[in-house]
Amino acid sequence: MSRTVYYVASSLDGFIADPQDNLDWLMQFNDLAGVQDTYTGFFAGIGALVMGAATYKFVQKAGPWEYGDTPTWVFTHRELPGIPGADITFVRGDVQLFHEAICADAGEKDVWVVGGGPLAGQYLEAGLLDEMILTLIPVTLGRGKPLLPVSTAASPAELLGTRTIGGSMVELRYRFAKPARQAE
Repeated sequence: MSRTVYYVASSLDGFIADPQDNLDWLMQFNDLAGVQDTYTGFFAGIGALVMGAATYKFVQKAGPWEYGDTPTWVFTHRELPGIPGADITFVRGDVQLFHEAICADAGEKDVWVVGGGPLAGQYLEAGLLDEMILTLIPVTLGRGKPLLPVSTAASPAELLGTRTIGGSMVELRYRFAKPARQAE
């Protein structure tokens, strides 16, 4: 069965983008040893992507679609253009309504919650987020888009592992406890 994973990078002060959705602070680390291999290894286990409209628009503007034909689900409240050759489904509504179909698209692989933070927060609050792989980037932004905005407290996450990437970044892997009704 697939897991639903929020794979994300954050500044030390908990932001995933600056107030203008700029990621230059993050991209400066892309060429460090191990960064590309880490991403490639993670993406090899992904069967479906989930993202919000702002993340989709950012990815679309950033250059060619890098996710190939991996099924991608975009949660949006407005009409957005598709991308030729990409397998994109636009939906609106609660994440719980679509989660089963998204997992079916992923097959035996995992679902990647690409972002943004509010969508990841919805997954966590719905009890659908299994893990978060968080890479801490050694910068502070002061303000910006928060890592995981939620409206309710959750049980403590279990630390599954840590590693250093590129000599300056730290990857933390957490598993989230399922609400009692979902625990197996």
